[in-house]
Amino acid sequence: MKIYLASPFFNEKEIKYVEKAEQILRSRGFEVFSPREHECRDEEPGSKVWAEKIFRGDLAGIDSCDRMVVLSHGAYSDSGTSWECGYAFAKGIPAAVVHVGEDANLMLTEGSFANLKMEDLATYDFEAMPAKPYMGALF
Repeated sequence: MKIYLASPFFNEKEIKYVEKAEQILRSRGFEVFSPREHECRDEEPGSKVWAEKIFRGDLAGIDSCDRMVVLSHGAYSDSGTSWECGYAFAKGIPAAVVHVGEDANLMLTEGSFANLKMEDLATYDFEAMPAKPYMGALF
């Protein structure tokens, strides 16, 4: 099973969480597409060509996955990560949101099959994708 790992990775805290999720998922035998590992290094950051390559590469990653795991840092989590989750929802790709923040945005909680904590990644059944409602502060 291939899992797309949607997450911001713009600072040390975010990188720590995404690296941990990559490790947990891979230790369970999943193939993981993590955009952090597919950065476009052959183009000028911020250029149109750079943006197009990243967008198309991540889109192909989502289109080829079976499931999505979203790391959410709270109600105002990264807009790119939220877009990836919405695209997966529209494509019928089941998503599990891992909440590492203090609250959540209703679009992520309602657009996912399960709302998890980081420790749940080690045991959650990604084959069956059982529903798990969000039980925290909602925005």
